[in-house]
Amino acid sequence: MKRIFISSVHKEFALERAALADYVRTDPLLRRFFEPFLFEELPAIDQQASTAYLAQVASCDIYLGLFGDSYGFEDAQGVSPTEHEFNRATHLHKARLIYVKGETDHAKHPKMQALIQHASSQVVRRRFQTSADLHPAVYASLVDYLQAHELLRFIPFDASACRDATQADLSTEKIQSFLRTARSARNFPLAEDAVPQTVLTQLRLLRNDVPTHAAVLLFGKEPQRFIYNAEVKCAHFHGTQRQKPIPFYQVYKGTLFELVDQAVNFVLSKINLAVGTRAFSAQAPTAYEIPPEVVSEAIVNAIAHREYTSTASVQVMLFADRLEVWNPGGLPPGLSLQSLRQPHGSYPANPLIAEPLYLAKYIERMGTGTGDMIARCTAHGLPEPTFGVTDGFVTTIWRKPELALAHVGGEINQVTEQVTEQVTEQVTEQVSQLINAVVGEMSRADLMTAVGLKSRVNFFKNYIEPALAAGLIERTLPDSPNSPTQKYRLTAKGQGQAQTTSAQ
Repeated sequence: MKRIFISSVHKEFALERAALADYVRTDPLLRRFFEPFLFEELPAIDQQASTAYLAQVASCDIYLGLFGDSYGFEDAQGVSPTEHEFNRATHLHKARLIYVKGETDHAKHPKMQALIQHASSQVVRRRFQTSADLHPAVYASLVDYLQAHELLRFIPFDASACRDATQADLSTEKIQSFLRTARSARNFPLAEDAVPQTVLTQLRLLRNDVPTHAAVLLFGKEPQRFIYNAEVKCAHFHGTQRQKPIPFYQVYKGTLFELVDQAVNFVLSKINLAVGTRAFSAQAPTAYEIPPEVVSEAIVNAIAHREYTSTASVQVMLFADRLEVWNPGGLPPGLSLQSLRQPHGSYPANPLIAEPLYLAKYIERMGTGTGDMIARCTAHGLPEPTFGVTDGFVTTIWRKPELALAHVGGEINQVTEQVTEQVTEQVTEQVSQLINAVVGEMSRADLMTAVGLKSRVNFFKNYIEPALAAGLIERTLPDSPNSPTQKYRLTAKGQGQAQTTSAQ
């Protein structure tokens, strides 16, 4: 709440000042941001009036001066309280709004004329005749103040500066990791050794050298410290209705990239995965009951296009018969639920968030996402996904657990919610490539870079999961498989296999 010190001289503006204070306190917009202060409302205190009103100027955010005909009471130095207040506000670099009554200054006290000229040399002052003129002028000035301080935004949330954040709150490592991925995936033009500020500037993620909300969400060390609702809540229900107790519930935090990865991994760890035999190839076929690309698309869309000014969070809910992905927000102008099912343009709700997600190959920007989801589900044998707008945007993907079996074909060795064993110790080419790339403890992102892979889904399906199942690698945090700080290392068996393959 910003405090406004309403100044005047003597009793000349007693009615106007009271009316102005009442106007600010009752206006639906202004009262949300401002609290006016009138000196006569100050309770009795053991303090000189001159000291008290100057102290109030110091404690306020805005000095609002009403200059009329009278100069007012003059102290021993021949200076009125109004001039003392204006000088104090100037010295303390307060925002100053000056309103002068009357079209001309000929009839004003000479010292008031001098004060008006002095003020006019520093700030733009407005003239008024009555309260009917004064109130709209004050309203316009206060709205300008809100816009200038980004308390009232006329630019997208993702493009506005994140208050209280500095570039020190961004992770250099995350920016550098993104740069490597963007160069490989989309030929991002910056050199790999570009400094973080250059990357942020190229992506338009700085506003007067202050990180934007998009910068914090994408590369922040602790994004939820500044945007607490930027999280994903995941729940797994055994039935078809929301009901307590919830068998499994997890709230994920981190950057938007990490939120996508964690939420996708949550779903893939809960739905059925079938592993077939090696009757027709050296690698055992695997298949999820829902195509991983569909799961990823639904979650990425929810995170990329949500309304971040809402206090709600993205919700991912897995039921026995469906997956629901909900986000606070709606369809952009120009799109309808029907048009989502047809080729359409791309209308990102958060364009500065969408661009880095595109560069990291998390999304496309051709408006093909929902169409791809429909096509993939249909080809997989699933009903078409449904889309709806109620108190938010909901994507529903229907489940058919038995489809996991159908897609591996032949004799089925196992169907599990997460691969826990490998049928044979034979190592695929992908797994061999992975274990030869592991040096010490490495994160998922570092391993993907090492093997030159861009698709997270493909990486987990063909590299990480088989290697884990074969006992060749292990997680550094086995009890928290979806932790954003998770890393992987070779087991003794994996070290032996790596030595064998390197010797060949």
